[in-house]
Amino acid sequence: MSAPRLGEIAPDFTAETTEGTLAFHDWKGDSWAVLFSHPADFTPVCTTELGRVATLETEWERRGVKVLAVSVDPLESHEAWKGDIAEVAGSEVGYPIIADQSRAVSELYDMIHPGEGDTSGVRSVFVIDRSHTVRLTLTYPKSVGRNFGEILRAIDALQTTDRGPYSTPADWRKGERIIVAPTISTVEAKERFGDVEELTPYLRYATEPAG
Repeated sequence: MSAPRLGEIAPDFTAETTEGTLAFHDWKGDSWAVLFSHPADFTPVCTTELGRVATLETEWERRGVKVLAVSVDPLESHEAWKGDIAEVAGSEVGYPIIADQSRAVSELYDMIHPGEGDTSGVRSVFVIDRSHTVRLTLTYPKSVGRNFGEILRAIDALQTTDRGPYSTPADWRKGERIIVAPTISTVEAKERFGDVEELTPYLRYATEPAG
């Protein structure tokens, strides 16, 4: 089964988690969501990753994002491992971790890749918007820890560009200037955004309107 593609509805599922039985679309509601897989409990890279996600709790909340982890280990293992994560990160894990022993969720989202040596998940990430649409996907190999700061930055960019006819340049961060859509003339752009910097006829920078 292929992974959900950008623009597709994220598949719904029901699963057992550290926070009880969870029906994904119902649990998510009209929030954004980050669904991410990790290969195994009690492993070094995964411990740092889940700890980092825990320390970013207020950042997820600020953006209206719920986070949900998944691995093929059983619920008892997840619960025991949470103590190590809290000790290493200095933050308790307050978000759900799916116990995907049947690999139903992992296979639904194509998180188990051939050639990885076992049937645990690679480091997949799905950013899903309020309408359950997949907006961004990332896949890391098992040996490389994820940059959750980049995931937050990408969510900022997605939520910003949803508000108007503009996009974001390379390395953009929230509060920096946006790129005016090529479908808008420079004259119209100046009327809408005020200060517009034209580098080329198709590359114009502007300040995102307040609100």
